[in-house]
Amino acid sequence: MYWAEFFIIAIAHLFAVVSPGPDFAVVMRQSVRCGTRSGLWTSLGVGSAILLHVAYCLLGVALLLLQSPALFNIMKLLAAGYLFYLGVQSIRGSLIQQVDEGEAAQEPVLSAARAFGLGFLTNGLNPKATLFFLALFTVVIDPNTPTSIQIMYGLYLAVATFLWFALLSLILGVPRVRVFILRIGVWLERAMGAIFILISLQIVLNGV
Repeated sequence: MYWAEFFIIAIAHLFAVVSPGPDFAVVMRQSVRCGTRSGLWTSLGVGSAILLHVAYCLLGVALLLLQSPALFNIMKLLAAGYLFYLGVQSIRGSLIQQVDEGEAAQEPVLSAARAFGLGFLTNGLNPKATLFFLALFTVVIDPNTPTSIQIMYGLYLAVATFLWFALLSLILGVPRVRVFILRIGVWLERAMGAIFILISLQIVLNGV
C-alpha cells in the first residue's frame, strides 16, 4: 500500500545523498587522512544524524523551525560556524602537514567517538538536510501514513545513508588509494578546507 510512497522517498534520498556536500566532504577527508575505520565511524555519525531529522519531523519541530525565521536563522548560523571552523582547521593543518606513503598505514588519529561526533554534527547541523526532511514529511509522505510506517522510512534513510558513506570510506580507505591521494595530501586538505568555508559562506550569504 505504501510502496509508491517509499519509492519516491528512496529516489529523492538517493539523489540527495550522492550529491557533493558537507557529509561527502567530511567522510572523504576522514577516510583519506585517518583510514577506513575513522571513515566508517564518521559515516555512522552521519547516518545516525538522519534519525535526529526524522525525530523532529515526526514531532513537528521542523514546522516550527520553518515558521520561525529567527530560530531557523540561528540554526543556519550554527551550521555555518561549524563548517567554517572545520575549513579553517583543515587549511591550518595543511600548512604544517608532512605527508609520505608510510602515513597510509598508520592508525587513525581520531578516536571512534570523535569521528562519530564529527559526522553527526556535520549532518545534524546542516540546514539543507532540515529542508529536505521537511519536504519529505510534509509533501511526499501522506499525513495519514501511520507513524510506524514513517518510522520505518526514517530507519531506511538512516541505514541507506550509512551504507553509502561506508562504501565511500571503504574505497577511499584502501591503502593504495590513500597513498595516491596523500601524495597531494596538502593540496587536498586545503581543497577540503576551502569547500567547507565556501559552503559555510553560501549558507550565510545565500541561505539554503
